[in-house]
Amino acid sequence: MANRYALRMEQPDSWTIFDIFTGQPVELKDQVMVGMNLRDADAMVDRLNSRDVKRRAKADRKT
Repeated sequence: MANRYALRMEQPDSWTIFDIFTGQPVELKDQVMVGMNLRDADAMVDRLNSRDVKRRAKADRKT
């Protein structure tokens, strides 16, 4: 199963989490995930992908 979220370096030491299916930056709780440091962005992208895998697995069980 492919990861839905990935990182993109916008400037040195400035990272964006984006949705690989739309190409758009991720928005969480009215905050766009841009201008992040690598450590925080990497941890967040791991959490988002983990949550997405669980969501898709649950949806597959329902069908």
